[in-house]
Order: sequence, then structure tokens, then C-alpha cells
Amino acid sequence: MSKKVAVILSGCGVYDGAEIHESVITLLRLDQRGAEVQCFAPNVPQLHVVDHYSGDEMNETRNVLVESARIARGQIKDVKQLHVADFDALILPGGFGVAKNLSDFATSGANCTVQPDVLAACKAFVDAGKPVGLICIAPALAAKIFGAGVICTIGNDADTASALTQMGAEHHECDVSDIVEDEARKLVTTPAYMLAQSIAEAASGINKLVDRVLELAHH
Repeated sequence: MSKKVAVILSGCGVYDGAEIHESVITLLRLDQRGAEVQCFAPNVPQLHVVDHYSGDEMNETRNVLVESARIARGQIKDVKQLHVADFDALILPGGFGVAKNLSDFATSGANCTVQPDVLAACKAFVDAGKPVGLICIAPALAAKIFGAGVICTIGNDADTASALTQMGAEHHECDVSDIVEDEARKLVTTPAYMLAQSIAEAASGINKLVDRVLELAHH
């Protein structure tokens, strides 16, 4: 029987939203494995908008749900509509949108808070004992979602790892092609573009993460 997986996106584009390669690799692998997928995003303004060609901040506003719909080909819902009973697992791709739109980790670091609708959705999966996958920078939210002692990885970036440790997480260094699993909490994490130098490298770890999350959903 195919598993149903919720994917929470954070916009569209690495610098101010969801990392597009990571998001598409995740959705592709889920489809290849026969999972049913529904994308979600919070219906909130982006922190800011970045010109991905020049790298400059732009004087305009965009909505996280509207921008995420670009990746989901319009098939997306407000994260407020994410009901844990309808799904077997949850995955969050990375991108700066996780640290800017799903939380304020980009500006507040270890003192960050998670967007309330996103936090409520994630905690519901934890409370239900259902597996969660966090990709790239998304493990920065792990301690807020799971509590102190949660095991996760963002690769080997010392400053980011230090912030995660300050928040109560137990950080394990990890190669781009591998995953770190917190067996007790059913959390799987992988570095992806925290380390990846190519889309193939990013895919090597993301595919493992998706496969493991689906395995845990079957247990």
C-alpha cells in the first residue's frame, strides 16, 4: 500500500525560499517510490525577496504559499490544512526559506522561533510517532520540533552546528551522500546543499533520506 507523505515548502529559490533542486529531487524520489504526496506552505509574507541573478535584495513582497506553488505546479495547500491523520510521514526540503520564512533562524540563530502553523504541523507528526525528514538547513528546526537531545546533521559547518547544539540538538557530522537517523524519534536528516557541489551529490543523500523515511513509515 502506498504511503502518503506531506512536504512543507518555504517559497521558491535557494536565497529566499525552498531550494528548488532539493525540493524537486524529494518530490521525484517520492514519486519513484510510489508515495502519494501533498505539498504545503505557510500563507505568510516572505522575509524578503532576493534577485537570484544578481544576489541583491529586491524592493517587493512575495507570499510563501504563492511562491511555493511554483514548485508544486499549483498543487499545494496552506499548512494550516495539514492534518497528521491523513499522512504517514513529513519531509522538509532546505533552502534559506526554512531559516527566513519557516523560522527566523537566519536572523536570530539559536534564539529562533518557528512559524506557529509550521511548528504545530511538525509537532503533530512527532506526537503521532510518524517519521520526519529534514534536509539541508531544515535540521536547524529539529530542537524546536523534537526537543532537547534530538540527533541530527547539517553536514560539518561548525558555526551552524554550534547554533544547533546551543538549541539543544546533538549534532553528528555527515557526508553529503549519507543520512543521520535519530532512531528513537524517527527523524532522518541529510546535508544536501549544505555540502553538495552538484545536483547529483545533493540527490545522493536526499534519495537515501526519502527511502529511509518511507521504510520507517512502513514499520
